[in-house]
Amino acid sequence: MAQEQNDCCPIEVTLGIIGKKWTVLIIRELFDGKKRFSEISASLPISSKLLTERLKELEEHGIINRTLFPEIPPRVEYTLTESGKTLSTVLDALRNWGASHYTAHCNQEK
Repeated sequence: MAQEQNDCCPIEVTLGIIGKKWTVLIIRELFDGKKRFSEISASLPISSKLLTERLKELEEHGIINRTLFPEIPPRVEYTLTESGKTLSTVLDALRNWGASHYTAHCNQEK
């Protein structure tokens, strides 16, 4: 399964997009539908600065859409793009793996 240095590893590409801390959890929040910045922020213990950075990165990678409404004060909503929605199988696999290994992990910590 090893890759040569010059080969493009799909796992490396994927982790380059979603592998940073909080990114997968931000995506998870958007599977419930459109959310405002404050709603995402309230559901995760993440700084506003870091959340802003992660949302910008996800937008640049085409994973989320950012919609700015010309109101005062401005309202911004975030949604998953069609490409972002395809990550559901990845998150489902992570959820299933975590569920099957959660009990063993928790028992080791006690």
